[in-house]
Amino acid sequence: MKKLNLTDRRNPDYFYSESIKTLRTNIQLSGQSIKTILVTSCYPNEGKSDIALSLAQELGSIGKKVLLLDADIRKTAYVGRLEVQEEVKGLSQLLSGQAGLQDIIYNTNFPNMDIIFGGPSAPNPSGLLSENIFKILIKELKDYYNYILIDTPPIGTVIDAAVIGRCCDGAVFLIQPGNVRYRDAQKAFAQLEKSGCRILGAVLNKIDTSGDKYYSSYYKHYGEYYRRDEDDSEE
Repeated sequence: MKKLNLTDRRNPDYFYSESIKTLRTNIQLSGQSIKTILVTSCYPNEGKSDIALSLAQELGSIGKKVLLLDADIRKTAYVGRLEVQEEVKGLSQLLSGQAGLQDIIYNTNFPNMDIIFGGPSAPNPSGLLSENIFKILIKELKDYYNYILIDTPPIGTVIDAAVIGRCCDGAVFLIQPGNVRYRDAQKAFAQLEKSGCRILGAVLNKIDTSGDKYYSSYYKHYGEYYRRDEDDSEE
């Protein structure tokens, strides 16, 4: 397995880091059977990939063997985001028969974290992801990793996340308050549920807390993880 030195230039503050720790803890409490976790959002630019990367790093930091799988084979972002300088192969090349499994898994300088990049843009992403080879891939990876975090395209724009959800143990849904209409969020939740994927909860991201003294003091700029069955009306 080839090793890559990745560069993460983000500077998360204390409150962001604590929110990621809370998310990690809640995922662990969801049960030992939850190993493959889909991370999606309703729309683009809601911070989904940042959360997936941060969660992978956090799980790796506590000794869990983690794979971050970029399943956005329409428009991959991690090569540029992590300043990868060399040519790498990715998921689209595996699914189209151009590469083997060992060709696309990269060990990284982040503790206990490996990565699979999305690869070149594919003309038929949902078709490739529907192939049996993807199911076999996930099954094989589950035997090796404690957690597999799968970053997918936004489910409110394309069907890929629902296709991938059929192979996952659970899903984390990212929501940017004020940017996503309630009806659209409900439609996205329903689409995931139809795939048979258990929705673990939602992450509220990019929250504007400037008008709330309590939350601006403790959770400024960042969302907190909520389970779907919690009564979040309590203060």
